[in-house]
Amino acid sequence: QGQLVESGGGLVQPGESLRLSCVASGNIFNINVMGWYRQAPGKQRELVARIFNVGTKNYADFVKGRFTISRENAENTVYLQMNSLKPEDTAVYYCNAVSYGMEYWGKGTLVTVSS
Repeated sequence: QGQLVESGGGLVQPGESLRLSCVASGNIFNINVMGWYRQAPGKQRELVARIFNVGTKNYADFVKGRFTISRENAENTVYLQMNSLKPEDTAVYYCNAVSYGMEYWGKGTLVTVSS
């Protein structure tokens, strides 16, 4: 059974940075796309950024210029560098991976941006 494990969340002040990591393990191979989604209290889960195995990246408009997604294919790892964080970025961030048509989700890591 494959699984995704996130790390790197925490409490930061507005304007600060965090780096999230997600490692895929178990029976997850040849991952086509890995990404990050987030869900704030009372809101639906939304795409933050995703990266395909060929290197193509997609970003939500609300993070363009502030967040950067990267990936190490050999390590089945994806990162999300988050700069210039805002209070509205507060959410649980979930890692997502798609492999052979199967979709996997991590349990999430909480990011809180508050002064």
